[in-house]
Amino acid sequence: MPYVIGADLPDRPAGERFRALLDRPNILQMPGAHLGLAALLAQKQGFEALYLSGAAMSATMGLPDLGMITVEDVCFHIRQVARATGMPLLVDGDTGYGEALNVMHMVRTFEDAGAAAVHLEDQHLPKKCGHLNDKKLASVEEMAAKVAAARKARRHLYVIARTDAVASEGMEAAVDRAKRYLEAGADAIFPEALVTRDMFIEFARRMPGVKLLANMTEFGRTPFFTAAEFESMGYSMVIWPVSHLRIAAKAWEKLYAQIAAEGGTQGALDRMQTRAELYATIRYHEYEELDASLVRTIIPEGMPQNN
Repeated sequence: MPYVIGADLPDRPAGERFRALLDRPNILQMPGAHLGLAALLAQKQGFEALYLSGAAMSATMGLPDLGMITVEDVCFHIRQVARATGMPLLVDGDTGYGEALNVMHMVRTFEDAGAAAVHLEDQHLPKKCGHLNDKKLASVEEMAAKVAAARKARRHLYVIARTDAVASEGMEAAVDRAKRYLEAGADAIFPEALVTRDMFIEFARRMPGVKLLANMTEFGRTPFFTAAEFESMGYSMVIWPVSHLRIAAKAWEKLYAQIAAEGGTQGALDRMQTRAELYATIRYHEYEELDASLVRTIIPEGMPQNN
């Protein structure tokens, strides 16, 4: 459950709680939710862990997903989601923000902010979304060194190594890379941008006993699969990284167009979360009750007529 100031905090480190979720038999489903409000809405639907996408965080800041945001930019999002929900969070660590020492700094900083897990990818900067073309890969040795650095620095953080090698080097090379990353200390593997069911099955078959993460992003190279389908193919985790942002951005666009066309929002009320619904989501009255001197707010029920 979400908690408010003064409520009990989780009694175990986030990474330990993430591992406990993975120890269960069913696939761990993690929708993207990089903002506190989105995280609360996802939690309301019963999700037990969330994903913080670098692409979503970058786009929220009006930037492309090219590795331009900083560790502290990401921690701003980690802190608000972890504080709002107390849920284990898997965070996109991009390429680690530099070399081995930078990766170690990232791991400790993410842990301190409340992250449970991180994934690192084997690209060079400027990195790209895994579903785009012309990605520049780091050497196996470079990436293995980053994974080893993350493993050495972590206290509880769960470390996932992502490989983008399938698109440019093929399945054999991607599997070889994944094995090297496991040897370097990765807890799990994220094979990015697989394009067929057979590829997902083959990768999992060649990684027996390894926890695998699947990415179900829209407008990419991967066909639509459900969580149950990924589980049947041998995957332990699945993310929907930017779906929430895409839905929200389209809604914003429609709202601004309506205001521009009609001079107001009167035609958009049926698409809005009401004040009462918002206050229930963010537990407004529970915060209010923490201070006995505050008078309980009365929520207006509807809008006055324009006489």
